Amino acid sequence: MSGCKLSVNINKIATLRNARGGDNPNVVEAAIRIQQFGAQGITVHPRPDERHIKYADVRELRPVVNTEFNIEGYPNEEFIALVLEVRPEQVTLVPDPPEALTSNTGWDCVTHHAYLQLVIARFKAAGIRTSIFLNAEVQQVYAASQTGTDRIELYTEPYAAHYAEDRAAAIAPFVAAARAAQEVGLALNAGHDLSLENLGYFAQQVPGLKEVSIGHALIADALYLGLEETVRRYRALLD
Repeated sequence: MSGCKLSVNINKIATLRNARGGDNPNVVEAAIRIQQFGAQGITVHPRPDERHIKYADVRELRPVVNTEFNIEGYPNEEFIALVLEVRPEQVTLVPDPPEALTSNTGWDCVTHHAYLQLVIARFKAAGIRTSIFLNAEVQQVYAASQTGTDRIELYTEPYAAHYAEDRAAAIAPFVAAARAAQEVGLALNAGHDLSLENLGYFAQQVPGLKEVSIGHALIADALYLGLEETVRRYRALLD
């Protein structure tokens, strides 16, 4: 699908660095090369315990990300302050608590409407595009549209988990959510467990897809294929 951008999440590169200490592999150098190889964005998800991307990394990455910088995270005050300082092109709000291993659900935009509305207003006042991490549920898309967000990012792990057994059934909720987003004027991102196996079908079937954020699978593929070839293959599925 033309027009859908690839943003590479480099958290796993930081995980590898942190396992040994020191600065190898270097996340700044990785971001530079990933962009040179054709990625159209860099995504990071700093967590309070800094178990992969550190807050210092986010500050050091800002000068070298010349495509689109997307910072994901739970909007506590420390995170909000970091984003307002660094001024990425996009901030993606994720409802994961500090102890979560990885993001595993989207926001309940009905329950958390007032909080999301306040946070989003702060980012938009600073000129930062906002996106809400969301389950593929039509009612949540409608609720998200009332928060003032610019975009939603559909949580795609349920699609990835059921792709092999019945891809048509797996994609159906995402198509419905995407159509609802178009109806209410929300731009659409997606991410979590998208891979070389399942990305092409997703991009073909989901209307209005602007951006996918891919980390774990892409970095794992790079161990076998090399980083440049891996980025090329993911881009080819979107182009």
